[in-house]
Amino acid sequence: MKSSEIENEKTRIKDTLIIRNRCPVSKDCGGCSFAGRTYFEQAVAKEKRVSNLLSDHCEVLPIFYCDQPLYYRNKVHSQFKRLRNGHVIVGPYEAHSHKIIEVESCLIENRTASSIIRDCAKLAERLKVEIFDEVKRTGDLRRILVRTADATGEIMVVLIIGSKYFKKKKVFCDELLKLHPEITTLLININTRQDSMILGSGEVKKVTGNGYITDIVLGKKFRVSPDSFMQSNRSQAEFLYSEAIRLAEFTGEETCIDAYCGTGSTTLSFANYVGSITGVELNESAFKDALKNAAANKIKNAEFVLGDATLYMEKLSRTDTKIDAVILDPTRKGTTAKFIKSLSKLAPPKVVYISCCPETLARDLKIFENQGYTARIAEPVDMFPWTDSVETIVILGRNSKGTKNDR
Repeated sequence: MKSSEIENEKTRIKDTLIIRNRCPVSKDCGGCSFAGRTYFEQAVAKEKRVSNLLSDHCEVLPIFYCDQPLYYRNKVHSQFKRLRNGHVIVGPYEAHSHKIIEVESCLIENRTASSIIRDCAKLAERLKVEIFDEVKRTGDLRRILVRTADATGEIMVVLIIGSKYFKKKKVFCDELLKLHPEITTLLININTRQDSMILGSGEVKKVTGNGYITDIVLGKKFRVSPDSFMQSNRSQAEFLYSEAIRLAEFTGEETCIDAYCGTGSTTLSFANYVGSITGVELNESAFKDALKNAAANKIKNAEFVLGDATLYMEKLSRTDTKIDAVILDPTRKGTTAKFIKSLSKLAPPKVVYISCCPETLARDLKIFENQGYTARIAEPVDMFPWTDSVETIVILGRNSKGTKNDR
């Protein structure tokens, strides 16, 4: 790299670190818990949090910064409400409430997704679309979900309605597609539930497009359906998987299990670096996407199992199957003691734990220790700038003497 390029890169990094989140509704929204601070300040705070929680267990590496800490979220959803004066607002719920906060834009949402959402509110107001009333349980348009694929430019929009029929469906959808021809698939979902779940459990019907979008992570194509799990920051996801693979120090011969595999993004990203890998997923929709993703990428050493990962490992432990590594990337709740005990029966020499919540990770590491595993190294990754979330990779190894109960 030329000296001028090095200086330009230094300037770019410095400019990124001093970016300050100045969201005007942050106090009400609660989504950006580090609003008002510089990017550097929030990254350091996350690094200290992870270090304080995990340094008693293992060495904690410095946090990996995010190159682009603004407008990174590729999955965005909002709620609609019609005010008494007829004005339709859209936005997130106020923290710990069902009060909708009207926002013109969001500093962490993909810009195109944000524009589509706001235009939907304007369309609903102009066309006098019935907005779902959460108290009366009547009306049509309730929520909206937009997913964008950074690598391919594809965009999915899901209109979530609170009734069986969307009375002005055709005119609304036609007008929306005129405003945003970049939308590659438009879907309708019915959700009459009385909870905070975005999508209803019923069928997602296609208005246009094939019903999914395709994104690319580490050179592999991934089919993304409305309810598929994919990391919401693609560029950081690429680093997260790459770094987990590097820290795991695979030989290329391992037989692995990827628990909670979702649509197979982790499974297929790891496949090139191990002998064989089995992804286990409880959600049938995600499982089907994982099978299609493996076929689309012509991955021959990966297979998928529909079922509960804990029960799968319990069953496997009663056979002669040798597992060299287990990979897990659970929700913020972390994993369970039952899962860890099932894993310990398989006795894989290595565990790769990817967590989005340091507190539940620290809790789980204590249980792993009781089952004969020691954390070797940890590395935080700033996947979600300005929020309180931070991803952390931990590599664990099995102690030679097994569990404490075996000693």
